[in-house]
Formats: sequence, C-alpha cells, structure tokens
Amino acid sequence: MTVGKGKRPRDPNQLAKWTVEVSTGQIPTPEGPATPQIVTPPTNLSEYMAAIGRKGGQIGGKRRLKTMTKEQRKRVAVKAARARWKKNQK
Repeated sequence: MTVGKGKRPRDPNQLAKWTVEVSTGQIPTPEGPATPQIVTPPTNLSEYMAAIGRKGGQIGGKRRLKTMTKEQRKRVAVKAARARWKKNQK
C-alpha cells in the first residue's frame, strides 16, 4: 500500500507497515513539524488565563444571541431577572 503526501493510514496493520517503511527509509519522511513546538508560559499565568477566558466569554455570548430566537432570548432574560431579584432579597 502506498500512502501519498505523508498521510497516515487509519487501519492499525497498515499504520504499522507505514511506520516501518518510514523508519527504514523505504518511503520519504512526511512533511510537517517532526517535534511539537514548545511554548514558553507567560510570566503572569493568572492574567493570561483571565484574558483567554474573557475573550471566549465575549465571543460565546454574541454567537449565542445570534442563534437564539426572540422567544428564547426573552425566556433567558426573564430567568436572569428572577435570579437577580431573588439574590437581592436574601
């Protein structure tokens, strides 16, 4: 079996054959990074994670509103208002 462009087969037996062929030089090594790139962590990890979470939250809310119908948005708003009023009454 020949696999073009360095694609790895899904079948375990074909994958084993492909691995042996690559390691013995019978077929060329596939293109792409041989080792994963090591990313150095930021100096202040908590600020970095807060920024990532904030970005995801901003995107998620906007995308959620686009997919919801008017009735669904109303239902969510009423539920949120009730939760706020209930929290303030304690």
